[in-house]
Amino acid sequence: MSAERDAVAAESAPPRPGAVAAWWQAARPRTLPVAVAPVLVGVAAAVADGRARIGPASAALVAALLLQIGANFANDLFDFLKGADTEDRVGPPRATQSGWISSRQMAIGTGLAFGGAALVGVYLIAVGGWPILVVGVLSIAAGLAYTGGPWPLGYHGLGDAAVFCFFGVVAVCGTYYVQALTLTPLVLAASVPVGCLATAILVVNNVRDLDSDRRAGKYTLAVRLGPTGARLEYALLVGAAYAVLPVIVWLEGASAWALLPGVTLPWAVGLVRTVATRRAPLRLTAALAGTARLELAFAVCLAAGLAA
Repeated sequence: MSAERDAVAAESAPPRPGAVAAWWQAARPRTLPVAVAPVLVGVAAAVADGRARIGPASAALVAALLLQIGANFANDLFDFLKGADTEDRVGPPRATQSGWISSRQMAIGTGLAFGGAALVGVYLIAVGGWPILVVGVLSIAAGLAYTGGPWPLGYHGLGDAAVFCFFGVVAVCGTYYVQALTLTPLVLAASVPVGCLATAILVVNNVRDLDSDRRAGKYTLAVRLGPTGARLEYALLVGAAYAVLPVIVWLEGASAWALLPGVTLPWAVGLVRTVATRRAPLRLTAALAGTARLELAFAVCLAAGLAA
């Protein structure tokens, strides 16, 4: 069956890029700020507390990037196998559906990415103990279960919650924990805006793909809420990221510098307007990339504010 799907994909594929370019596109570089942002915030919180450790911090960044790439590879593979990625999908072409990378190769790539994350995790487990083992196992399982397995999270409207949890709360808190071996209310609060903006990236993607996802039986939260509801969700997530900043300042250990991400608010308002009023796939794809850059800029400002 996979061979037949690969043949169909090859027949309808756009011009084939080189092997390196194909794998790079499959890694979805526009989404990689989702992995970097929480690590920056977690490291900054550790710096502020005098608990920063370069070894665990560096390993956390590598693991986060590999987990994000592995999740992107798995999404590319499983959406193709389940028929969600077809010729009429909008947005950038997918490597497996386009025939650039076979389903077997993508499965191997997925395994290598998650396997690399697991190898880095061995070191982090040695540093942080069994809580990191649990986090690592759950993170890899979530990456696979997002579009794979008998009950894929993304197909049942739970993708947004999974992204908020693993690319917000878990990633920020996990990065801090492997350095400090404890958690604080401030770190938990700082993880919320990061999770909100990471989820907002997914929402833009799902708004853009709403019609094709519905036809493919992929009932994302955007499909369940409808276009108006999904656009409102995006606005609420972005707004919540900024609304949490005063709470972070109020908590012991943070100064008014934690409000620094507020300088990105005009950019955020522009993105909310774009998502609310634009329907063209190219504009929504640009908004997706813009939201990823916003999250990274927000995280850089928050990290600077926490470490100040």
